[in-house]
Amino acid sequence: IFLPNGDPSSLRVVEQTTSIMRLIEVPRRDLAAFMALDDAKQVGVYFLIIGENKDSLYIGQSGEVGKRLMRHHSEDKKDWDRALVLVSLTQNLTQTHALYLESLSIESAKACGRYDLINGNQGQAPHTPIPLKADCEEMHEIGRLLLTTLGYPIFEPLSESNTSGSDTVFYCTRAGVNGRGVYTSEGMVILKGSTSPAQTDRKTEPRLVELRRELLEKGVLSLQGDSVVFERDYLCKTPSGASCLLLQAASNGWTDWKTDHGVTLHDHQGRDLGEAS
Repeated sequence: IFLPNGDPSSLRVVEQTTSIMRLIEVPRRDLAAFMALDDAKQVGVYFLIIGENKDSLYIGQSGEVGKRLMRHHSEDKKDWDRALVLVSLTQNLTQTHALYLESLSIESAKACGRYDLINGNQGQAPHTPIPLKADCEEMHEIGRLLLTTLGYPIFEPLSESNTSGSDTVFYCTRAGVNGRGVYTSEGMVILKGSTSPAQTDRKTEPRLVELRRELLEKGVLSLQGDSVVFERDYLCKTPSGASCLLLQAASNGWTDWKTDHGVTLHDHQGRDLGEAS
C-alpha cells in the first residue's frame, strides 16, 4: 500500500507484487490530486461508496476514468464520499475489458449483498472471446483482494454458511424470536430467513425501531403477517447488536446466541481459546 501524499486518509494506492492490477482509493476531497496522476487517464472500472453509512454502491467503467469521476462530482447528485478505481499497471485494458469487468462486478456485488447497489442496469456484457474473458476473471479476482485489503469487501460473502458450511450456526430463540447467525471476524451475521415478532411488549429503544424501519425500506426485512423476516444475510458489528435487532430490546449477545446444543457464544469462544492456550 503506497500513500502518495503521506496521509493514510488521503489517496491510497494498493498493488499485489505478482499482478498487473492497481487499485486507487480516491476521497472526493482529493479528486484534484487523483486527476494529476497518469492513472486518471486510463481505461478503468470504478466503485463509488455512497451514503452517510457508506452502505450503498455504484459501479461504473470509463475509457478515461478521471473524466468520468469529474462528471460524477459536478453533474450528478450521488452522495458519494470515496471512489475506488481499478486500472492496469501496463495500461493494456481495452473498453471490452472494462465493460465485461463492470458487468461481472455488478453481478458479483449483487450476489454478495453487502451494499445496496444503485446501478440501474446489469451493465453491458459485450461479446468477449474466451481468452479475454479468462483475463477479466483473473483481474476481477485480484480486484476483489485489493478492495478487501483497503477495507471494502464488496465481493466477499458475509459468511461461509451458505457455501462451504464451515461456520458454526448460532441461534437466538428468546421472546418469540427465531434467529440464526454466524460469528465472523467482522461481527455477527444474521442469516436469511431469521424472524422476529413485528410487535413486542418489551421496552424498545428508539434506535432499534429506526434501524428496523430503515431495513424494511431497503428490503433487507419484510413484514409477513405478525413477523418480520430477513430477506438476506445482514451483518451486525457485534453479537449484542444482532440480538438487540432481533429482540428489539436490550440483550447480551454473548449469552443469547447459542449453538443447537445450547452452548452460548461466550462459552463456545472460550472453548476455542482454551484449546489455543
